Amino acid sequence: MSIARPPTVYSINALTRRFGRLVALDSLDLEIAEGEFLALAGHNGAGKTTLFKLMLGLLPPSDGNIRLYGRNPAESGAVFLRRRIGFLPESAAFSGNLTGQETLRFFARLKGVPSSGCETVLDDVDLGSARNKRVRTYSKGMRQRLGLAQMFLGDPSVLILDEPTTGLDPESRRHFFELLAARKQAGATIILSSHTLSEIEEYTDRVAFLRRGKLVACGSLGALQADSGLPVRVRIRAPSGLAERVGETFSDVARIKRLNGSQVDLFYSQADQSEVLRRLGATEFAGGVDVRPPRLEDIYHRYQGASISTATDDEET
Repeated sequence: MSIARPPTVYSINALTRRFGRLVALDSLDLEIAEGEFLALAGHNGAGKTTLFKLMLGLLPPSDGNIRLYGRNPAESGAVFLRRRIGFLPESAAFSGNLTGQETLRFFARLKGVPSSGCETVLDDVDLGSARNKRVRTYSKGMRQRLGLAQMFLGDPSVLILDEPTTGLDPESRRHFFELLAARKQAGATIILSSHTLSEIEEYTDRVAFLRRGKLVACGSLGALQADSGLPVRVRIRAPSGLAERVGETFSDVARIKRLNGSQVDLFYSQADQSEVLRRLGATEFAGGVDVRPPRLEDIYHRYQGASISTATDDEET
């Protein structure tokens, strides 16, 4: 029995946006499903922020179309749809003279949602004890969590975040993603841009790479690893004097790099993985093994350096 696909939230077809002679987005095709966590990655100027503005209905396309739940988000009659979106810009600005609670009540009025939910979302982002403190006393992490709280107002079904963890310390980043993971678990669709690819690997369902306004790759981490053609690296720790035997054992299926007298790196294609792992299991002289598939950062550099015309189909102004 086939598994039903989740409904489509955003349907993007041949989407192009120009600013004079500058083509910020070029014939972009992308579908985003309900409950999906999609990350956008690309260099500055790749088109990420322009895409967000189109998703929010702040800009109309130059060509092609974008649909949010089947409607154009920029049309005047789609106000009710846009209220289903929560947005957190890269630099969320708040009045330092207002308290956290006053700030949320202000945004609740702007969004047209009941202010009765302000205390709940402040508790959700661990700012309940600071609700009556003025925002100017908040740390960077607290202000970012306040931005999350305003985004959560009205319980939106779509969350869009533009470089949300810039300037946060590792602990704040971890907590930030835990909050998003809880929203995803509750059914929210999350679309996030980030330059820090290592932090999003365990959270995202798919990653879309933009380059010069074009979508050059899109898929799950596993699919991107396979499609990128990048090798898997295995680091073998061998007893002193046996590193040369390691090289001899794998020389026909892997590229060998000797680091020192007791460590060897093997680089092999995913097609040869079964054979490499079989030999590793039969290798008695290996003192320890560390397998590292291509990481998102490796894949990012692969597609940023690739020719757009030959890249796979699934890439800020």
